[in-house]
Amino acid sequence: MRRKNNLLHVGWTILRVGIGFTIFLHGLPKILGGEEVWTMVGSNMAIFGITFAPAFWGLVAALTEAVGGLLFALGLFFRPVAVLLTGTMIVAMATHLAAGDQFMQYGHALDLLIVFVASILIGPGRYSLDARFLPRIS
Repeated sequence: MRRKNNLLHVGWTILRVGIGFTIFLHGLPKILGGEEVWTMVGSNMAIFGITFAPAFWGLVAALTEAVGGLLFALGLFFRPVAVLLTGTMIVAMATHLAAGDQFMQYGHALDLLIVFVASILIGPGRYSLDARFLPRIS
């Protein structure tokens, strides 16, 4: 039973690190893209009636993906980061759906939305910085 439990934690760690790193790779170019990219990304908030400060919202999304992706991978402040990443995927899904995109365009955002919602429930796992340094919240 202990071996099965260890494999479960190793598997979750591989998934958490892999997803976190790929999210980081999505966010980094958005950060480096500067105000023009931030404005483009942040303008998606108009779907929710938020039309002010699109560059700010775009930077928030970029930082959530880049910094949040790294924190997700490390399992540090895991649940709050998973909540933020869930929000980012909700905006991505809404953007695709409002544009009338087909599943092939929004499928990735939907997959990640499912992963992040499940992550909030699962927690960071045994092999995470939260488990090491913040065991009361992991």
